[in-house]
Amino acid sequence: MRVADISLRPAYAASLSRMDFSLSDEERAIRDTARQFITREVMPLEQEALRRERRHEPGLDHSELRELQLKAKKFGFWGLSTPEEYGGMDLPAVMQSLIWTEIGRTFVQFRFGGEADNILYYANDAQKQEYLAPTIEGERISCFAITEPGAGSDAANIKFSARRDGDDWILNGEKTFITNGNDADFAIVVAVTDAEKGVRGGGTTAFLVDRAMGWRSEFIQTMGEGGPASLVFSDVRVPARNVLGEIGQGFELGMQWIGKGRYLIPSTALGIAERALGMAIEQANARETFGKKIGENQAIQWMIADSEVELEAARWLVLRAAWTVDQGWDPRHTSSMAKLYGAGMINRVVDRVMQIHGGMGYTRELPIERWYRQVRLMRIYEGTDEMQRLIISRDLLRGYTKIGAHLA
Repeated sequence: MRVADISLRPAYAASLSRMDFSLSDEERAIRDTARQFITREVMPLEQEALRRERRHEPGLDHSELRELQLKAKKFGFWGLSTPEEYGGMDLPAVMQSLIWTEIGRTFVQFRFGGEADNILYYANDAQKQEYLAPTIEGERISCFAITEPGAGSDAANIKFSARRDGDDWILNGEKTFITNGNDADFAIVVAVTDAEKGVRGGGTTAFLVDRAMGWRSEFIQTMGEGGPASLVFSDVRVPARNVLGEIGQGFELGMQWIGKGRYLIPSTALGIAERALGMAIEQANARETFGKKIGENQAIQWMIADSEVELEAARWLVLRAAWTVDQGWDPRHTSSMAKLYGAGMINRVVDRVMQIHGGMGYTRELPIERWYRQVRLMRIYEGTDEMQRLIISRDLLRGYTKIGAHLA
């Protein structure tokens, strides 16, 4: 068959519907409502948050966060990913990504309520009543603990142990860099229960461990605001009824927890980049040196242009990763690309925005230096840049993913 004999019009017309990059009316309405809430209810708190953080206090305490979340619930924002049977919105991944971008526009540490760790849904009925439901309602605070001093990116190297003692398990060891670890009243802990089987061979188990059972947390000071925690367990006794999922399923659950949010981290980065770049454009149009606006200088123009290009490139990598989730396909490859590029993008953009603001950008009068410290973490947590590169290259080298396969 000759190429000239192939009619492209029907196929092209059909492809237009698949490649429509515009939002639906419903998506636009939800996004705009989220933007209005963030703009009207959260952004006005920013100056007070900055003042508190300068005094080494939380920018938003738990009661204030709770109040905002309940106010957002009246707008319909409750449980973005939570199934409807638990009172959530159960939104598609693309819609969740769009909303997290709106959240990223403010540096106040806000998030919509009604959420729980995705692996908590593996809980049995009794555990759901005791842990899942109260967490969704905001009555309990959880943290997930798999990282250890000697097992960060190499999660399969965990040594934290749990041994049987009658009907109980005795937990010993330390977990580190645990988000929410300072505030949580219970932890989801992955422990080695059968060293001979190995971590990847079914030798680990997840436990639901109340703080009242005896573990303690120690604050870790970082260059960012707030901080994670180390969790210390010394002969902490946990009843067998607190095993989450099946014995031997711990590492599998841990990987599900880690993989869930990789496209949401760069989603937040998009919101930060949009607002920071907007500030840079305003500064370039207002600031004068040597008798002209600094935006007339090619050096400034190129920083703005490069930032816009990288922002848009990251946006479509992120949305494609979320779209892959919505298709029910394995999202690891696309999410790793989104996480790798998005984290790098926001670090470069914020760096340029600080440069455009000069000395003022370096002060704590503006949020730029705060973003500068905040976004550096994005290249480390929930999978370092190096781990994302390993995943992407391994998929290609082993044939798990083909170049351009998404266009096939």
